[in-house]
Amino acid sequence: MTSADRISAITLDEKSIKSWGPDVDHERKVAIFDLIEENSFAPLGEEFHGPFAVHLKIEDNRLAIEIAGEDGKAQGRVVLALSPFRRIVRDYFKICESYFAAIKTATPSRIESIDMGRRGVHNEGSELLQERLKDKIEIDFDTARRLFTLICVLHIRT
Repeated sequence: MTSADRISAITLDEKSIKSWGPDVDHERKVAIFDLIEENSFAPLGEEFHGPFAVHLKIEDNRLAIEIAGEDGKAQGRVVLALSPFRRIVRDYFKICESYFAAIKTATPSRIESIDMGRRGVHNEGSELLQERLKDKIEIDFDTARRLFTLICVLHIRT
């Protein structure tokens, strides 16, 4: 990979989201900040030239990754079915709810055990994302983790 094989800007389709709440908004901001600071993102194909501006959205129960150059000129898009992620996202939401509740009142050991479970489910989602993208976009594990967080944010419909 080259130094151009990276995301320089990322946005989410906020029209599809009704409410985030402070905990989710914090997770989103951290994931975006960390992603911009360090990532590895190399779409496969001659039409792609980075660094990239990426826009994520959900349409028709699919994840659309719209890829543009830093100048904003569209270069292409990758679409993934979300059904393989459904169980992992649901499990991740449940464990995150437990984690956010626990940090207010639980013992440190209880918080740590919930957090270990949360990281395990997050890792599972990240590995699945890497696998689903392998013939479309080459990403490293840390980039996959941050993108998985953002995919989860896009799933929130409450």
